[in-house]
Amino acid sequence: MRTRGRLAVENRADSPAGANVLPACSVCIANYNGIDLIGPCLDSVLAQDFSPPVEIIVHDDASSDESVSFIRKHYPGVKLIVSSENVGFCISNNKMAAQASGEYLLLLNNDAALRRDALKTLHEFASRQEAPGILGLPQYDMRTGELLDIGSRLDLFLNAVPNRSRQRQEVGQIMGACLWVPRRLWHELGGFPDWFGSLAEETYLCCLARLRGYSVTALPASGYDHLVGGSFGGGKLVQGRMRTTYRRRALAERNKSFAMFICYPSPFFYAVFPIHIALLAVEGALVSCLKRDSTLWKTIYWNCIREVWSNLRDLWRRRSEAQRDVKRRADFFRGLTLVPYKLRMLVVHGLPGVE
Repeated sequence: MRTRGRLAVENRADSPAGANVLPACSVCIANYNGIDLIGPCLDSVLAQDFSPPVEIIVHDDASSDESVSFIRKHYPGVKLIVSSENVGFCISNNKMAAQASGEYLLLLNNDAALRRDALKTLHEFASRQEAPGILGLPQYDMRTGELLDIGSRLDLFLNAVPNRSRQRQEVGQIMGACLWVPRRLWHELGGFPDWFGSLAEETYLCCLARLRGYSVTALPASGYDHLVGGSFGGGKLVQGRMRTTYRRRALAERNKSFAMFICYPSPFFYAVFPIHIALLAVEGALVSCLKRDSTLWKTIYWNCIREVWSNLRDLWRRRSEAQRDVKRRADFFRGLTLVPYKLRMLVVHGLPGVE
């Protein structure tokens, strides 16, 4: 057992013989070429004002920098899983969850840093819950200190709408950058879909949880600082304009459509999903024409439509499995809003810049 600050870090390999102390929480951090990010992230976990033992697991996703040697040298108490190939964010977290022993999991980005009372806030609330659920904390911009969101609502097409009201705790989704979930619930839901790769995995998990009758709650206290786009690129405002990448947008649109296909309850699915695909086609045509960039259509919009069509049989199978144990269909719509968020962003910030 190694202690730094007030946090006891559980390392079962170093525990005395016969000791059987299970960690209260397993903090799971996916890392890829994050040598400049992982130190502050781990330091924020080690500095927590939290007395129960905590297990820290890092999955290095075949980094080409010196991340692995850096972690081994400076953070020997961390359980390090080293992948020989790049498998993506979803599989990285699934691998860590499979080896975790804590009662709760905290999925944490390597470009995020916890506020000092984050684990205490999450654990105390989770311990008081009558039924398990997914929890999150306020997210702050690491560069400016600005509050970005306290969880997100979702519009009808599962676009994330940042929530900044501390009075609204029931939300549509929690950001995967800092997501707390009971380990048993994680395994019951099946974790992140391996085939998503990265992006929109939290949309899928939170939608499936609500579909099964579990809560998705954003706590108004404590928080975490996030270098948005630090680990994946894009996804941030620069001088009032949204900046993103072709890869990020392509994965986000594809995976969000997959999540909608699998999780959207009947009979609403049969009305909303065709509208979603039609709007994607219209949006893609308009944006590509206005920006005079055919790559946008081919890489993002047509790619999404083609992926849905080519995976149709598998999507129907997964949808059948997901819809089998629905408790109350109305629960799915908790935290949703009717306002189309993409349209609002277009009016406020103009066409996004794509790199």
